[in-house]
Amino acid sequence: MGVMIQELDNPLVATCAAAIHAAFDGYHAAFKTITRQATPRFEQREWLLMHADAEDRLDLYKTYVDQTVADLQPDLAPRAADKAFWHAVKERYTEAVAGRPDFDLAESFYNSVTMRVVPRAGIDPTIEYVGTEFPAIAPAEIASVYTIYPVGDSPAALIRTLLLGCGFRCPYQDLARDTARVAAEIAHYLQGLSPALAMQRVELVRPVFFRGQGAYLVGRIYAGGRQVPLVLALLNGAQGIYVDAVLLTEDEVSIIFSFARSYFHVEVAKPYALVLFLKSIMPLKRIAELYISLGYNKHGKTELYRDLVRHLERSTDTFQIAPGARGMVMVVFALPSYDVVFKVIKDSFDYPKTTTRREVMSRYQLVFKHDRGGRLVDAQEFEHLWFAKDRFAPELLAELADVASHSVSVHGDYVVIKHLYTERRLTPLNLYFQQVDGARAAEVVIDYGQAIKDLAATNIFPGDILLKNFGVTRHGRVVFYDYDELCLLTDCQFREMPQATDSDEDVAAEPWFFVGENDVFPEELATFLGLPPPLHAIFTAHHGDLFEVAFWAAMRARHLAHEVIDILPYKESRRLAAGEA
Repeated sequence: MGVMIQELDNPLVATCAAAIHAAFDGYHAAFKTITRQATPRFEQREWLLMHADAEDRLDLYKTYVDQTVADLQPDLAPRAADKAFWHAVKERYTEAVAGRPDFDLAESFYNSVTMRVVPRAGIDPTIEYVGTEFPAIAPAEIASVYTIYPVGDSPAALIRTLLLGCGFRCPYQDLARDTARVAAEIAHYLQGLSPALAMQRVELVRPVFFRGQGAYLVGRIYAGGRQVPLVLALLNGAQGIYVDAVLLTEDEVSIIFSFARSYFHVEVAKPYALVLFLKSIMPLKRIAELYISLGYNKHGKTELYRDLVRHLERSTDTFQIAPGARGMVMVVFALPSYDVVFKVIKDSFDYPKTTTRREVMSRYQLVFKHDRGGRLVDAQEFEHLWFAKDRFAPELLAELADVASHSVSVHGDYVVIKHLYTERRLTPLNLYFQQVDGARAAEVVIDYGQAIKDLAATNIFPGDILLKNFGVTRHGRVVFYDYDELCLLTDCQFREMPQATDSDEDVAAEPWFFVGENDVFPEELATFLGLPPPLHAIFTAHHGDLFEVAFWAAMRARHLAHEVIDILPYKESRRLAAGEA
């Protein structure tokens, strides 16, 4: 302790803490600047620029961390392994950020820097933020993110106030029409819960949430002692802004904030306060997922790690090889009591895979920066994790030692994983169809086809459309999670299958015609689905165009023409009756 106290007076400690603090301040200021552009992008319908802003914002964190590390390393190299020094730096940094409204994000930024500079044997709570160092947020601070609106004269007048409160510098198509529709939707829903139920007040988050071509007002309704989520989805058509949907259930709102969607642009002074508000209307969502949905994916990763550590402390089950078909590229394992899967890249890949480790990682990076359209699972990347060896099933340890020894090793009582991805655990589609039948199976197989079409609309070709590479969420939505062969649709060439000219060509084991690396023959996709005949017939009836070149060629042409195709995060049936796109 005496050594650490002496270090607190070390000028290099103060310099290091101040440099990391200044870098975080610069990062978050730049993040907010890009986020703030979402309002004029929406008003002016600048969808390509909105997508470009989303990519630019994702690049910021690494840019600032990399520069900070480069600036500090020359002076810090002699002290890199000095724990007393870094404990003192953490103390100084904590003092510096204690009064910030974004202290939670500041912690993660500090960790990102130190993990690049300090040699490690696992996470060290004396020099890094494992659990937050700050007291719990007060209820009054949560109240700072929303405004309370009593019903007043009429529900329609309240809705009008909410819509005008956005302050958009472009008109609504028909404000009277929209206020009446929204008020009627809310009244109908509340009466369905209880005939006497009526809206008393709305608590609405002050900033507007933007993503893609949509803007969202997020809040909660209080009626007769009940709390009901409220999301108003707005679109901006050629004739002005209109309310496209009114979403009033936890499931609908949760899908809006899905882990398979890109991040919102929403400017808020106190991120933690906003996350707790969102948690109140989506109680099943992890704190980590809510941070990630707001674009704070690095802090979301911190919160996920904290959540995992807490879960390991209160559970006793062991990590197991994940159910389903074994991966050719990844070892996938899970903790039965925890709804996350862990994916480690194998040392070498099973035949016929020809990709490389670098290519696999580049595809995960592509997904990270791409519009996921509700159909691509968000993955978090971790390095240098240490777990107790006794939490791993023997067969999993044997598998990791056999096929992933470059990434996984055992040090005494610990399993050390140099690199892995985490994803939300889903039910693999092939297993799902073994568990359900009838109407439920039909509904999901139709959504399977829609998932492939939605991916195409976001310029993604899955490459491998086998059932085992898709999963089903708790909401019954089909999403893609295996990125080994994923690519941009515009990089593909969609071709008709040449007709054989004689019987020898027709029965040949190998193609008798030239096949380029990026050639795709849509009619062959039907043979890869692996669906039982009844489900295959349903799939074909709804999505038979996926087996034709025309569908893919038309979608490719739209992307090459730089058309932005937005995928709505709610069902078509939830859209209000008219609105000019």
